Amino acid sequence: MANINIENTMKTLFSGMDGFVSSKSVVGDPIKVGDTIIIPLLDVNFGMAAGAFNKEKGSNAAGGIGAKLSPSAVLVISEGKTRLVNIKNQDAVTKAMDMAPEIVDKICALFKKNKSEEEIEVEQVVKDVSKKEE
Repeated sequence: MANINIENTMKTLFSGMDGFVSSKSVVGDPIKVGDTIIIPLLDVNFGMAAGAFNKEKGSNAAGGIGAKLSPSAVLVISEGKTRLVNIKNQDAVTKAMDMAPEIVDKICALFKKNKSEEEIEVEQVVKDVSKKEE
């Protein structure tokens, strides 16, 4: 009798999980802010327990399930570029690495502003020639 109760308890616990666990559990719904799309990414942790007790056919059964969802990162899609921004356990190095693409883009933009059109054309020709040689 206890086996039947524990089996029923386990089946009930697991059947409830399929409705809860999906790709939406890990990848949240996109959020649009102006021209930027933000997609939250989550860490999902599950815990489950079940038990039964049968002392002289006085059967008992118990079960429980728990879940914890916590944000870990966000995908930021803006101006045709995608960045992964870690929001969990960030230290100074991680923050700097997350900001690095923006900083590099800004520095490149500054250098491009200071160059004449002729210099830009020359650089493009050099790039084209070097690609052909490869």
